[in-house]
Amino acid sequence: MTESAKKKYKPIVYIIAGTAALAGLMFGLDVGVISGALPFIQKDFGVGALQQEEIVSALLWGATFGALISGFISKRFGRKITLLIGAVVFAIGSLACSMAPTSSILIAMRFVLGIAVGIASFTAPLYLSEIAPKAIRGALVSMYQLLITIGIVIAFSSDTYFANYLKLDNVTGGHWRLMLGVLVVPSTLMFLAMFFLPESPRWLFLKNFKTKGKEVLLKIRNSESEVDEEIAEIEASFEVKQNGLKLLTSNKNFRKVIFLGIGLQVIQQLTGINVIMYYAPTIFKIAGFNTHAEQMWGTVLVGCVNVLATFIAIAFVDKIGRKPIMFGGFVVMGLSMLGVGICFKVGLENHPAIVGATANAVTNNTLSFIAIGFLLLFIVGFAGSAGPIIWVMCSEIFPLAGRDLGITVTTCTNWIINGIVGMTFLSLLNGFGHGNTFLLYGFIEILFIIFFILFVPETKGASLEKIEENLMNGVALKKIGQ
Repeated sequence: MTESAKKKYKPIVYIIAGTAALAGLMFGLDVGVISGALPFIQKDFGVGALQQEEIVSALLWGATFGALISGFISKRFGRKITLLIGAVVFAIGSLACSMAPTSSILIAMRFVLGIAVGIASFTAPLYLSEIAPKAIRGALVSMYQLLITIGIVIAFSSDTYFANYLKLDNVTGGHWRLMLGVLVVPSTLMFLAMFFLPESPRWLFLKNFKTKGKEVLLKIRNSESEVDEEIAEIEASFEVKQNGLKLLTSNKNFRKVIFLGIGLQVIQQLTGINVIMYYAPTIFKIAGFNTHAEQMWGTVLVGCVNVLATFIAIAFVDKIGRKPIMFGGFVVMGLSMLGVGICFKVGLENHPAIVGATANAVTNNTLSFIAIGFLLLFIVGFAGSAGPIIWVMCSEIFPLAGRDLGITVTTCTNWIINGIVGMTFLSLLNGFGHGNTFLLYGFIEILFIIFFILFVPETKGASLEKIEENLMNGVALKKIGQ
């Protein structure tokens, strides 16, 4: 679709999408904030390495639980109500984390906060895919990932400010309580903004609120004929009357697309992106950047590149398609990880990876900057491809009757693999070696390219109903978007 054609869509479409994507902002804020706060939490509570891992991973396991229950809540009460519930839990969890008197309570409250992250990661892409016109669906769903990246860089920046520049009397611990507590403000604003969202028209039709569903479509589409065509497609999809669990047990085509969604989410996490997001200061230390300020500003740089590169996907996902961008992204990610691994193998292997250790002076400063250059190139490859586009595809490939179950399963998969990756990276560094760890991630990208060639469809420009029709008619997975 040409740029001029895109401008024909009503401004309210973009306003609604941007408001719903605020869930991604909260997602990014809560994931990113712990990076800078953790060293000061360690100092205040005197926690060891095991409890630090528990503090970090509690949010990930809470997100798994949140994604698991979101399918039921979203199907029973609607996408809008689910987003509102997520906003409330965001606010409560942020405030409770900032006031936690012990590390054990902080871990428990991080789990609660994770529930909100899981709700957001499930519901926002689903809502965006159901509200968006098919020609710009990829770009609008990618807004969710963009807001995640913006949230992460805001969290990194605020952590740096609170830790190094804010001076307050009678406040110790690098102001970590302020780092965590300030998130109450955006979560409250998100809650207020969600009130103005319409319900998903597809959910309204699913619940037989056809009049309300048509009213929503008339507000966000250009003409009544366009609305009538979309309604006809939605109602045609209801010919499959089974729910998600029945589809799973009785329909082999639905099982195939479930496995496809699981594979996509495993791939996204095994690229190694959250290794970098959770442990960026450690990686900068391995590369020889010794001071805390260097490591924190390096982390902010990672976040900024992550934001800017996401615009690549937003600009091109609906123009040249999902698969070409993904192929390019995996090539860039694979070469970048191999580059980082080679740099560590040939000259940076002996720098310590344990947080709190003092790094030796770098003997090859040029090699350090080359390694970080490859690291930033990896971020460009991920943010411009797998980061947003896998969320887009997982919001598109499931039939309406099983969409809640499909997105529940795949989102839970994302968080489970996320947790496993986050809890094994330091062990890999220490047991397998710095260079070998990054080389391993580089070679994995090659396997992902093969997976995409064999199984992943191109869904650009296809309506959700057409994708469903092809799937249920037994069309091969890689062709269901045609």
